[in-house]
Amino acid sequence: MKKNEFKVLGVMSGTSLDGIDLAYLHFKKQQHWEFQILTAETVPYTSKWKKELSQAINFSIEELKALDENYTTYLAGVISEFIKKHEITDLDAVCSHGHTVKHEPENGITLQIGNLPELAIFTGQKVICDFRVQDVALGGQGAPLVPVGDALLFPQYGYCLNLGGFANVSTSVGGERIAYDICPVNTVLNYYAEKLGFEYDKDGDLARSGHINPELLEELEGLSFYKLPAPKSLGIEWVNKEVFPILKKYESDIPSVLRTYCMHIALQISKELGRDTATEVLVSGGGCFNVFLIQQLKKMTTTKLVVPAIEIINFKEALIFGFLGVLWLRGEINILSSVTGAMQDHSSGMLYLPS
Repeated sequence: MKKNEFKVLGVMSGTSLDGIDLAYLHFKKQQHWEFQILTAETVPYTSKWKKELSQAINFSIEELKALDENYTTYLAGVISEFIKKHEITDLDAVCSHGHTVKHEPENGITLQIGNLPELAIFTGQKVICDFRVQDVALGGQGAPLVPVGDALLFPQYGYCLNLGGFANVSTSVGGERIAYDICPVNTVLNYYAEKLGFEYDKDGDLARSGHINPELLEELEGLSFYKLPAPKSLGIEWVNKEVFPILKKYESDIPSVLRTYCMHIALQISKELGRDTATEVLVSGGGCFNVFLIQQLKKMTTTKLVVPAIEIINFKEALIFGFLGVLWLRGEINILSSVTGAMQDHSSGMLYLPS
């Protein structure tokens, strides 16, 4: 008989480089899955780690190998400190996403560092990690992986929208779950806020102070990715190649770049949500705190945007990667081919034991 109750640690590092999200979680399977976030926190990256992770995309194979080893050691220390601080003694597993350095599924490549066997050895915990590689090997996008959790943990919402480094959405169509990336969000907004000396654009005030640049908006709206059908996913490689070269032409007025880009995000998301007044949209991710962005999005769509409790906003991805690990432990599907385009549904992840 399958175990129906688990306590796991979900660990997530996103492309926006805010830090490492850790969530101590309790899952229980009755008629439906129930969850509780027992305690959670984000450990910010130092400026040194931020710089190294942001530059890693250009590293050689040897440099990436060294970075992977160093990051695994660092991540193990962060996890161990969290476990010690909160006196956690009953974990079924640590379920860790790692940090994405390369994501080029069209070339059969995805790399998340911090997923080495040493993670289990250094933490002394059973570890389930590296969830994306198998999906790409099966011809999938390796992303987004959150929709299984959306379907099983948040079934009451017509859409689940995440505003993180990228915006992605999941929903059910004809009884089948689909999901895909929409456009970059904090990967762009944070980059330009930092150019003005801020870690991020608090409440969207920098964007609010700018003006919409019609020429810039037209260029952004014309990007070919937006015409592609799902499944589709984005990586920082695409942002560097397609988005930043456009934005750099207008950098003399960064507040207006931010305002125009917020309008672009709202336009792209509204096209996916439509104008169904009966549908509720669960919105999560750091973009929820950008008041100006949320205001623009509300103007563009009549769907009801539901911003949940702050712990769901901040830790939904850590929660769901913890859940992916639970599904793996139960031998159940945790990646849907309807979402990623893989050859089949499957249960993905690597298991490492502490000894």
